[in-house]
Parts: sequence; structure tokens; C-alpha cells
Amino acid sequence: MKKGIKIATIGGGSSYTPELVEGFIKRYHELPVSELWLVDVEAGKEKLEIVGNLAKRMVQKAGLPIEVHLSLDRKEALKNADFVTTQFRVGLLDARAKDERIPLKYGVLGQETNGPGGLFKGLRTIPVILDICRDMEELCPDAWLINFTNPAGMVTEAVLRYSNYKKVVGLCNVPIGMEMGIAKLLDVEHSRIRIDFAGLNHMVYGLDVYLDGESVKGKVIDLLTDPQNSSFVKNVQGIGWETSFLKALNVLPCPYHLYYYKTREMVEKDLKNSEMEGTRAEVVQKLENDLFELYKDPNLDIKPPQLEKRGGAYYSDAAVRLISSMYNDKRDIQPVNTLNNGAIASLPDDSAVEVSCIITKDGPRPIVMGDLPVPVRGLVQQIKSFERVAAEAAVTGDYDKAVLALTINPLVASDKLAKQIVDEMLEAHKEHLPQFFNKVEA
Repeated sequence: MKKGIKIATIGGGSSYTPELVEGFIKRYHELPVSELWLVDVEAGKEKLEIVGNLAKRMVQKAGLPIEVHLSLDRKEALKNADFVTTQFRVGLLDARAKDERIPLKYGVLGQETNGPGGLFKGLRTIPVILDICRDMEELCPDAWLINFTNPAGMVTEAVLRYSNYKKVVGLCNVPIGMEMGIAKLLDVEHSRIRIDFAGLNHMVYGLDVYLDGESVKGKVIDLLTDPQNSSFVKNVQGIGWETSFLKALNVLPCPYHLYYYKTREMVEKDLKNSEMEGTRAEVVQKLENDLFELYKDPNLDIKPPQLEKRGGAYYSDAAVRLISSMYNDKRDIQPVNTLNNGAIASLPDDSAVEVSCIITKDGPRPIVMGDLPVPVRGLVQQIKSFERVAAEAAVTGDYDKAVLALTINPLVASDKLAKQIVDEMLEAHKEHLPQFFNKVEA
């Protein structure tokens, strides 16, 4: 009989990896991981070695029998894995900086998972994730793919629609961040809070919020009208909601909704920030350099607290909690990205949605939420159209579809503007978008 659990993490050289390792250490009593394979590409080799050695020291300090393997050979890592987690970034942070800076020239929001940035991150990422799925079919057909790579909703959509591999769950730290933030606002333990989540990744709403099983939505909405409380994630600073808007909306927006409901303010803020301190990617590059300097210290054998500034807080809580619940068939409730299957009546059954699910050994079972409330339904449907068309463009390399996707996106004001941005960004990301260029040359 197989001893322990084998986990392969693709993008293992990420600065987030110590979060994940800490999660596996904390939950070892219920999730006996015997092998953790951290995989990266040649360009990430140095970071993989630094972060991998820190992971080994953390495991050693915990006194646990987890073997940490570092590899540039994805196939070796995937062989007979039980769970595969993905947290990679095609083109590294340089690509993200272009995603953020180029749209700003056109007065359009430059952001990692929304608008033009989200489109181009999807175009670069989807072919790679589909490749990984093909490898998994051959090397670990029973494994679950837990995808944390952004844009997580679009990536999950693409796997469900264009891959034979259906054992995929998309994961994001925004819902758990909202739960933690609300627990803090109410000054209670996180375990006492539950939110009914429904929508899409980075476009998810809390339809209701419960404290010890009793709805406290009205009270929480009142608290959220304070600008200090409007955001729960480090990389989206709150600029406050209009009280009348929030009360009439009558559901909890997620921090990324600021980009859609406060587009002008967020563009102005990003333009100002990019001039003063650089885009978010450029700020993160500095943070990462500092983190990797810390990680190099041979005496460091814990996750350094500085990692929380990176914006991935609660990632390990979310990821390892999910894997443990699947492994142990816990049947607890967690928000994940999965096949809709009738959970949200306002969206197609065969689409990926982010929704509260019962987590079982056979995967997430979405809880039926019915129709989305009228005030939010149209925006969610519009973003789903954007994701669907974008995923198709990523798979086919269809230039016209890429322009169409960006024109559908509410952050871009015209088809002409969409075309200009697509043209410049295609050129900027040429080396990571072969599906658009090989065809032309052929």
C-alpha cells in the first residue's frame, strides 16, 4: 500500500512556497505528506533552490518525515502524484509589469487579473495549464489539480472546456480573506463566520454572512461603509464605498469590485502610484528581492512574517485546508472555482463559477444559490462572456477573438481602444504567445 501523499507544486520557486510548506507542516496530523516536489523552469532555477532549501529547513525544524524534492523535470514530479498544485507565472514579474503599464498609457486599468492584464495573463497561462493537464492524464490520472495560478477563473474555465482532465479545482485567497476580514471587524474567531459566496473569481459576492449560523449581513454592510474596512487584501487598498450604493446593493462585494464600481478612481490611483513608486509588479519585484535575500539565510527555518506584504495572505490556509478536506472527505463548506452544474441559475451549467461548495473526496459539490440578485447579475454575466471568449482566443490563437474579448470587458471603453491595446500587448508579450504568431508565419 502507498505510504503518505505525494504533492507536486508547479511554480515551486515562487515566493509563496513557504506559505504552502507551513500549511503542510501545520496539518501533517491530518494530511500525511511524504513527498513534496517543487518544480520550476530553467529561468526560475536559482529561486527554486533558495526557496527549496528553506522548505527543507522548515520540514527539518518540524521534525516531520516529508521529503522535499527540487526539480526542473515536470514529468518526473507529476509521476504518481496525488495532488498537483499550480502557482506559476509565465514571463515572470516582468510580464506582469507590462500587463500593468501598457494599459495605463491608454487610460485603462492595468491590473494582473482584470481588464487587459487579466486577458494577457490568461492568453499566456492557458496553453501551459492545458499542457500540464495532458501530462497529468498520462502520469497521475487520479490526481486532483488545485490551480492557484491567476486568472484562476479563466484558467479553470479553460481546463473544464478544452481539456480531457476534469479533476480540477480553482482556488483563490480572496474569499478566505473576506471571511478573515469580517471576523476581525466583528472581533470573533474565523471559525464562527460563514459566507454564502456566488459569482466568479475576483468577481464573487457574499450573498449572506452568518455568525454562529445567524445572518449578520446588515451589520457587516454597515461596517463596510467605513473606507478603512472596504478591502481585505493587501494588493487592493480600499478607497471606500458610497454608503447608499452599498446598502442598495445589499450583498458583500469583494475587493476587486473596486475596479468595476470605482473604475475612474482606481485608474487615477494606479497612474499616480505607477509614477511615484512603480506599478504593483515593480513594487512586488522589490519585495521579492528582499524576501529571497531573507530566504537565503541558512539560519532561517520558518516562514518570515514579511511574506504577508506580498499579498498572498491565507494562501496556505486556503490551499491546504482544501486538500485536507478532499483527502479526508470532510464535507465542510469552502468557496472554490468549479463547474457550475446548476448552482448559479444565472450562468451556464457548463461554466466555471466561484461558489460555496461541500468538499468531498470526489471533489467539490456546489451549493445551489439560485439566481444572482438583479443588481449584480449583469456584471457577472458580462465577465463570464469575457472569460469564455478569452479562453477560446488563448486556445486558438485567434486575434479577432482577443480583440472581441477585450471589447466585451467593462474596463475597456471601445472596440478601437481594445484593438490598440491588444496590438501593443501582443508585440510586448510575443515570446510567450506563440499561438498568435506561429500561425501568421505559417
